[in-house]
Amino acid sequence: MNEAIWATWYDLPDDDREASLAWLHAHYLPFLTQQPGYAWAAHYRNVGPGPSLASYHDFAGHTPDSEGVETGSQYVILVGAASTHTFLKPVFTELAMPLNFAPMLAKRMNLRQVIFAEEARVNGPASEGRLPGSTPSPAIQFGTYRIRSFEEELSLNMWYAHERFPLMGRMPGSVLTRKLVSMLGWAKHGILYEFDSLESRTLHFEEPHESRIVDPKAWVGKVVRSTLHTPGSPVVGERIWPPVISIKA
Repeated sequence: MNEAIWATWYDLPDDDREASLAWLHAHYLPFLTQQPGYAWAAHYRNVGPGPSLASYHDFAGHTPDSEGVETGSQYVILVGAASTHTFLKPVFTELAMPLNFAPMLAKRMNLRQVIFAEEARVNGPASEGRLPGSTPSPAIQFGTYRIRSFEEELSLNMWYAHERFPLMGRMPGSVLTRKLVSMLGWAKHGILYEFDSLESRTLHFEEPHESRIVDPKAWVGKVVRSTLHTPGSPVVGERIWPPVISIKA
């Protein structure tokens, strides 16, 4: 029900932030959930990286200005569907919306969009009780990037298959991890980690494991140094719509 994801990153002006968010939550996002074939919509606020992920930004490559990639990263809207073609019938950029939607949506700045197809997933221990095809979890980490060479891309995919996915399948607090590839947009690859809370992500994911990304001798350290990320990637987000109801027992 949700093997395709339409992702939109953007910023908002400080002087109109709360009013814009209230409108998005009351009108635009519910409108998206009513579109034929759209399984869910979710809205996340970028909370900023923890200490280990902050160091990631120091040595992972990011898109140069010459690429012309928009820089929005304060918020990300995710929409799920069964197929990438769902977003083409009708085209997601040409949805028939009420007339007052256009000026409100125009308040979003530095907007960047990608349509992803899911290539692999692994459920984590915290996935128990989650319904198939339901809205993503209260906390996410979402990385979007390209790889410099064929050999490095092969190494990246082997690392996911042999190391990262098995780790996420047993990590406390991990709900679901999806590896994505793009149909449309600058980034070719996406990795979407879902956690039952930001606290779980920090405790079980970032602190014990992500510190290894600084080690160029470790497999993860080599993989990270081969990536070219979109601005602000990876984003660590807390879900602000729909309202979070704890999935913990």
